Amino acid sequence: MNINPVQRQSLLTFGSLLALTGIGYISTFYFAHYLGPAVMGSFFLFLAYYGIFDLIGDGGFGGAAVKRISEGKAQNEYYSAYFILRIILLCLSIAAFIVISPYLSGLQNNGLLYWLIIALIVGTAFSIIGTNVYGTAQVGIVQVSSVINTVVKNLVQILAVFIGFGVGGLVAGFIAGMIAATLLNLKFIQLSFSHCDRSHFRGLVSFSIWTFLSSGGLLIFTYADTILIGYFMTETDVGIYRVAFQLTSVASFLVMAFHTVLYPRISKWNEEKKFTLIEYSLTRSITYSLFLAIPVTAGGIILSEKLLYYLYGSSFESGAPVLMILLFVQIANIFLYLQTMCLNAMDRPRVSFYITMVSAVLNIILNILLIPLLGISGAALASLATMSMNAVLAYVMLKSSIHISIDARSVLNIIISALIMSICVSMYVSVFPVGDFVSLVLTVSLGAIIYFITVLWIDHSIRKDLKTLMDTMNFPLIP
Repeated sequence: MNINPVQRQSLLTFGSLLALTGIGYISTFYFAHYLGPAVMGSFFLFLAYYGIFDLIGDGGFGGAAVKRISEGKAQNEYYSAYFILRIILLCLSIAAFIVISPYLSGLQNNGLLYWLIIALIVGTAFSIIGTNVYGTAQVGIVQVSSVINTVVKNLVQILAVFIGFGVGGLVAGFIAGMIAATLLNLKFIQLSFSHCDRSHFRGLVSFSIWTFLSSGGLLIFTYADTILIGYFMTETDVGIYRVAFQLTSVASFLVMAFHTVLYPRISKWNEEKKFTLIEYSLTRSITYSLFLAIPVTAGGIILSEKLLYYLYGSSFESGAPVLMILLFVQIANIFLYLQTMCLNAMDRPRVSFYITMVSAVLNIILNILLIPLLGISGAALASLATMSMNAVLAYVMLKSSIHISIDARSVLNIIISALIMSICVSMYVSVFPVGDFVSLVLTVSLGAIIYFITVLWIDHSIRKDLKTLMDTMNFPLIP
């Protein structure tokens, strides 16, 4: 197909993310109905602790290795240095976990302590092999392995839960998925072990220290609310909050595709001083991320209670107010994620760390203040405030290096189309109330059709881009 590499890899990444998202949501619907919010809350706490200790085990060297390898110089040497550092840090993270584990809520009574150690070991192997593939710009293989990871994970989880293993079955599936993806990636490794010296370790450390600290800040955004909800409230509240958060993540899942595809390319463009390509790619990635996020937010607000009730069960319906707040969090996340990705890819991880840590500290403070007062809604408000501030700070720092612009006309057309869709859906549900799962699907489908027809009709730029992509694929749908 006559598609340029960025378009081709973006399309492949989008397709794989669509498959991953669909599989993930369907399985979560099943788990939520079958297990309830308390067991789901235990699993979400497990994932939070895994994220923390996996970050310790990575030390920021994963991102540093991808950055150095993608630059095309001394690739084998940098990969060898990364491997050595990763094994050392794995031992340190397991030791830290064993020492701290008695103080971690949600792990002591359900046998998850040993599962977490196994997950950290498997996750390290998964990261080491994945870095080999991703650093050499094999983005398509990375995405295929992600699909394999998700498919295997969910199949094992569904079978284990059906048999009756509960949260242990969810964890077993989580580990099985990483094993399957690692075995696939092994077939596509291009780098080999080579003699490395101090210069290669220094090259990783100079970048990793800021990547590690910045990743720590992002980890606070991801898991501080979960852990503090578990501390101040119950595992049931954790389950309701994280399920609502997962549902809203569909609004920003396109940004993951752009992040995966653009990071190694922006790193290379930065080395080649091709700043115009970086500016154009950032502008278009923001526009097309909002292309999905804005209508999803509008529709999610209108149908919040019905979505939670029919997709996850009546015990999750109380999370509707939280879902509305978290939808706006996902919009802020688009700007935050893409701009910090640019800062890191342009070899400015120190700046990314500074702005992230300022917001991360504020995030913890707001969570501690607001959760006892407002419950899980307080956690959502804390995330919205701090993520928005982080996005603004990232914009201020990034614009000193490149010209950041937003396609205001296309964004305005997206907003107008979403408003038209919202009015039509509101009128429709007032006449035909959502009374079951089938009517919910019909309502969502109607809203999607109205939005896409409207935005393609009024925005020539978006229609032209999609038409070009479809034509190059010999799939001419857009006139």
